Amino acid sequence: MNSDAIPIAGVHHTARPTWKLSDTVHFYRDLLGLPLVHAISARGWGAENHADFLHFFFDAGQGATIAFFYYIGTEPPDFVRPLDDYRYRASHTAWRVETREQLLDCRTRLERAGIRVHYQVRHEVIESIYFDDPNGYPIEITWQVRPFEAIDMADARRSIEAAITLEKAQRHGGAAFNTIEQVWQAKATALEQELGSF
Repeated sequence: MNSDAIPIAGVHHTARPTWKLSDTVHFYRDLLGLPLVHAISARGWGAENHADFLHFFFDAGQGATIAFFYYIGTEPPDFVRPLDDYRYRASHTAWRVETREQLLDCRTRLERAGIRVHYQVRHEVIESIYFDDPNGYPIEITWQVRPFEAIDMADARRSIEAAITLEKAQRHGGAAFNTIEQVWQAKATALEQELGSF
């Protein structure tokens, strides 16, 4: 580990606003079974127009929590309204289960409670189901098929380095970076150079 790295000990919480207090509490506490563990009640602070609020936390397991802000007496602004767009859905919370049987059981329980599961998909080393909370926030439950290994880390490094190289080249007037094939080609070229050095 880099000795200059920030000493992060894990995720404490993620937080989002809600304008559906009772629905949110019912969904996370009663349906998903996450204990409500803390609530901060406060007058508005910071900016002069900051509303009074409740900031409440559910135990998400492994020492992490998921939290919500309920801004009293306000209406949701347009920028937090759910969108049917993959770029909006990219911001999501994912919980882990230990087995595929647990994943399938979660799907059954959600559907029995009237919650629509959008899809179930296996992508590389994880299989997941996707659905929304009452606020329209995307939620995922995932089963990791196997642990990440050294080969996964090496491949991740090569893929991201190739993409960064393409992104930087585009910023400096190079070719447009707009396909995954460019990443694969750049990674293959870099790998050939790397292996050729042995």
